[in-house]
Amino acid sequence: MLSWDEFDKEDGAEAAAASKHNPQVADLSLDKLDQAGDAAAHEARAVAADDSAAVARAKAALDQLDIQEGLDELEGSAARVQVDQKRMINARADLNQLVPFKYDWAWQKYLDGCANHWMPQEVNMNADIALWKSADGLTEDERRIVMRNLGFFSTADSLVANNLALAVYRLITNPECRQYILRQAFEEAIHTHAYQYCIESLGMDEGEIFNMYHEIPSVAKKASWGLKYTRAISDPQFNTGTVETDKELLRNLIAYYCVLEGIFFYCGFTQILSMGRRNKMTGVAEQFQYILRDESMHLNFGIDVINQIKIENPHLWDAQMKDEATQMILQGTQLEIEYARDTMPRGVLGMNAAMMEDYLKFIANRRLTQIGLKEEYPGTTNPFPWMSEIMDLKKEKNFFETRVIEYQTGGALSWD
Repeated sequence: MLSWDEFDKEDGAEAAAASKHNPQVADLSLDKLDQAGDAAAHEARAVAADDSAAVARAKAALDQLDIQEGLDELEGSAARVQVDQKRMINARADLNQLVPFKYDWAWQKYLDGCANHWMPQEVNMNADIALWKSADGLTEDERRIVMRNLGFFSTADSLVANNLALAVYRLITNPECRQYILRQAFEEAIHTHAYQYCIESLGMDEGEIFNMYHEIPSVAKKASWGLKYTRAISDPQFNTGTVETDKELLRNLIAYYCVLEGIFFYCGFTQILSMGRRNKMTGVAEQFQYILRDESMHLNFGIDVINQIKIENPHLWDAQMKDEATQMILQGTQLEIEYARDTMPRGVLGMNAAMMEDYLKFIANRRLTQIGLKEEYPGTTNPFPWMSEIMDLKKEKNFFETRVIEYQTGGALSWD
């Protein structure tokens, strides 16, 4: 086996041989190494006798490369970025220069997201499969809740990921925020993977579940509501820089962070986690708990981005925009109330649609106040205080201390 000492010796021997071959390089001082390196790189471009025709063409093509043309395409310039040049939108600072940070909270959220990494296959689904297969394992109401929620969420996280990757990432002009957005997009992929893993493990009709956002009105309405806020900014020709286009991006951020992830997810999360608290569908519930942990971080990040845009662009947050934002949150709340009634037409799991409506109004008040708007449902209280406990990251169990070591993936499970 090669030891590091031997590696160093070999590496040193190679360097010595190279110096012997080119003594001019060996004697250079540090301040002349750049010049020597540039000359050596230029020499490497020369067409050699043993180069194929394709290699020769490639080298010739690079002779025509205009480096300045590429640099001019970068936002800002090649100059070093100063902190005060960084902005959430419409910044001219070079997006490729991550540091110095302006928004330390964005970088911390990126680090926290990486620390919370998990994968769906690490959750044991065997008990869920046995319960789902059992004729009397779950009531029809409980089965309806599981199927409706997997139907909605299996598509919802894809909608969020597409919005991030195709629109928001391009328009947010801060590199540390972009770093978190990349992490969030990956987490949305993990969430979609988790729903697929649950659906496959339970042997559900994948076509039925994944098409609910087309076929079930209460699910379709939520998806359609969110999609309309993506259309404009997902156009490759769309750019911020005017009051109206900046407001369009702000509407999208409110729609996806405050409503889609901040309201639309909460009825389903509460239902599934309540099932887990009753020792039913514990694998699905565990997946949802980890997803909720991620989504809580997504929400907090989005709220910070929205508020930072307001601080840097106070002219955007006028009376009209405030009214629009309020209406968006109230519309989202109403759609989620309708979804709650559809998924829970009668009492189940220690809750009913009326309790869920109170909870959603409580959540709506929080979303309103988080972005500086007044409550629209005064006096509403939280009927499910245990949900706050689950969302408190400090009180959650450490996933990697409880994960299953031996498990089967859905595709490998035997139904006999």
